[in-house]
Amino acid sequence: MSNKTTSLRAERERWQKETRAEFKDRPAKFVTTSSVPINDLYGPEDIEHIDFKRDIGWPGEYPYTRGIHANMHRGRLWTMRQFAGFGSAADTNARFKYLLEHGQTGLSTAFDLPTLMGRDSDDPHSEGEVGVCGVAISSLRDMEVLFDGIPLDKVSTSMTINSPAAILLAFYICVGEKQGVPQHKLRGTLQNDILKEYIAQKEFIFPPEPSMKLVVDTIEYCTKYVPEWNTISISGYHIREAGSTAVQELAFTLADGFAYIEAAQKAGLAVDDFAPRLSFFFNSPLDFFEEIAKFRAARRIYARRMRDKYGAKDERSWKLRFHTQTAGCSLTGQQPMNNIVRTAFEALAGVLGGTQSLHTNSLDETWALPTEFAAKIALRTQQIIAHEIGVTNTVDPLAGSYFVEHLTTQMEQEAEAYFEKIDALGGVIPAITAGFFQREIAAAARRYQEEFEKKERIIVGVNAYAEREEKLEIPILKIDPKVEKEQSKNLAKLRSERNQTNVRQALAQLKATAQDGRNVMPALIDCSRAYCTIGEMINTMKEVYGTWREEPVF
Repeated sequence: MSNKTTSLRAERERWQKETRAEFKDRPAKFVTTSSVPINDLYGPEDIEHIDFKRDIGWPGEYPYTRGIHANMHRGRLWTMRQFAGFGSAADTNARFKYLLEHGQTGLSTAFDLPTLMGRDSDDPHSEGEVGVCGVAISSLRDMEVLFDGIPLDKVSTSMTINSPAAILLAFYICVGEKQGVPQHKLRGTLQNDILKEYIAQKEFIFPPEPSMKLVVDTIEYCTKYVPEWNTISISGYHIREAGSTAVQELAFTLADGFAYIEAAQKAGLAVDDFAPRLSFFFNSPLDFFEEIAKFRAARRIYARRMRDKYGAKDERSWKLRFHTQTAGCSLTGQQPMNNIVRTAFEALAGVLGGTQSLHTNSLDETWALPTEFAAKIALRTQQIIAHEIGVTNTVDPLAGSYFVEHLTTQMEQEAEAYFEKIDALGGVIPAITAGFFQREIAAAARRYQEEFEKKERIIVGVNAYAEREEKLEIPILKIDPKVEKEQSKNLAKLRSERNQTNVRQALAQLKATAQDGRNVMPALIDCSRAYCTIGEMINTMKEVYGTWREEPVF
């Protein structure tokens, strides 16, 4: 320990005895949203182990703690995406055009539950859910309507779907063909993160191994033919929404990402051929500094692993690029106008954390899908951050903060401890089978709930500052039941008009391809061109891959 550090520690002890001792704290529990204790003060001695060049560095340079670009938002603002999708493809097409007209710079597509589970809109299991939580897409014909009048060579599209992700990508490629846009010009992101489904969201269909094979197939295909497409958006968002801590979100998300990289390498793909098109998707809840530290730690961990463990030589492979969404779990049904403020702070954390893309939740999302009014406020929130408050004027303005740098390093160390536990279980898939992730998240969620019930954690308008008689005075988007009937009618018409011989042949080829272990993307594209439905393709693959039932965790 240097004489300078010894002197600083002595000064801190003096301050605590002479100045700090006179002031008492509020009777509160000073912890992060993840229940990590926070000291009353941070100083140089808290970051004495940090080497500037090794751990912080310069923006645009390894280890990218301060951002993946040298000028970050001074050079280009983040892509402003608003998650949109409801009712029929025509309904959502109109919303897409509305958002683009009001300054949105990329599309982010939400699908309804039947689509997410690979079921057609007229499947008996789809009853009551068609178009409710997103847009209903059962075939290429729906996809054609969804993107009608939207030039796919000019707009970047994100699609939030996982188990049937390869099918939706096939639909999108076919829409591009019909617009005259070749595959190599398509830009966007496929969530395609099946591992987090087993961990958190539970929208899985097939067992983990064939599901991973489908992910690798999309990586391989896009690497060759759709080079501008981000093949996976490795998602911590849903892990966090399930109740995880920030460190768990960080560690489990990166562990999933590393599992995909290892699977692709095992399939014979060179890391530098596919890694530059991987992206990540993080949640941004309300603990401002914890979230910023999480984003900075994520970049540093990823850069070191990609270079030192996976042997990436291309600097683009070292750069963790990520989309941020403000936290749905932080929004409240009580006093919903407060959600505008919550979302603004969460979005600001994403911007200061160096995000490349951002979605801001709407104030009414605890009640229903956003109205146009609420979606516009959410978009304007991003625009105000971008243009009015000065945070884009300099790169990583919080670098050097004793608290932020300490918290960044602490989160990195705790994430590394989780990686060791996952490795000891044999990797991500064995850890899923053993229920490791589920138990860790459940314990964190229970602790948070207990703190809330004890009022150790205050939620304004819910367990404090509540109003006895509260009237909801905001408009709510309601999905007309006619959407489901119209979808079923359209599907019946599609089945009667399409070439049945082409359908049978395409599905037979898909089954043979899956049985042989070949890349299924070309077969899925052929099925899409033949207007096979999503349910028909999924059911065909079920015959080969089977289905998955999770063991309950108590």
